[in-house]
Amino acid sequence: MGRFKVLIANPLVPRIANELLSQTCDVVTASSYDRASILKDLKATNGIDGLFWATKNLVDKEILDAAGPKLKVVSTMSAGYDQIVTEELKARGIKLSNTPGLVNDSVADIAMLLALTASKRFTEGRRHIEQGTWINYFNSHWMLGQDIRGSTIGIIGLGGIGQTIAKRLIGFDVAKILYTGNREKAEGKKIGAEFVNLDKLTKESDFIFLAAPLTNDTHHMCNTDFFGKMKKTGILVNVSRGLLVDQQALIKALKEGQIFAAGLDVMYPEPLNTDSELLNLPNVVLTPHLGSATKNTRDAMAELTARNILRALAGEELLTPVEL
Repeated sequence: MGRFKVLIANPLVPRIANELLSQTCDVVTASSYDRASILKDLKATNGIDGLFWATKNLVDKEILDAAGPKLKVVSTMSAGYDQIVTEELKARGIKLSNTPGLVNDSVADIAMLLALTASKRFTEGRRHIEQGTWINYFNSHWMLGQDIRGSTIGIIGLGGIGQTIAKRLIGFDVAKILYTGNREKAEGKKIGAEFVNLDKLTKESDFIFLAAPLTNDTHHMCNTDFFGKMKKTGILVNVSRGLLVDQQALIKALKEGQIFAAGLDVMYPEPLNTDSELLNLPNVVLTPHLGSATKNTRDAMAELTARNILRALAGEELLTPVEL
């Protein structure tokens, strides 16, 4: 029996992925992570057994057709898998794996960064420094922000990332933590969080953290109605997916003072258009989807993605399977 063939659909993934896979497989690395290049490289392979996915492009019928009928597994180097058309994989009997858990600490850290900088008016303050409009520190009414201490926290999606955010917030002496999702969780009780419906969370929270996956139910869940229910002093932090938020509704809410501020690591589209109104708003803090962007985290993600492929090709149980 010949060696299996695997395509890594991004030339920039950590080297450990290639090192692991090449021990027992013939590895082809795509020339670029753009869709056209991946399709071209897939077709040139004359069929692959495993697909290492590390791009926001969709794995859909076109990609799977190009991969060929031998494809046994798609392993995505991400916790979320909304970029995978799971119905197509299920219909073809192709396994799917992801990298949950590994990103929890790194994403929770950036969630805290965004919450703190948005609440302390970081963007606006930086502009005052740059424009020479810094007012005397002892002016008691200038640049007042919001406190996390004593606040009510709302977390939408108490999965691994949501739980890690909650644990960090406990150290800030928050008053209480509310969460919502598909069901009440034992993990919520362990950290003293209260399970509530979305309406109650939206109305009562001082800070709202989005840590839910992108699904049909969560798409644009933060819309005009949502922002109308938030406190005027409320702060939104999104570290999940940009499409959970109706971006135009958010921009309107920020411009009109319906909410105090927002901190966004994810937006739509990505990369964000350079003429986006978000870039001009003083009450927004933006980071370019850096949630998992540490060397240790990315190396661990690449290794797990590769190991899942190797296990699938060996007929073994996946380490982190996605149920299709």
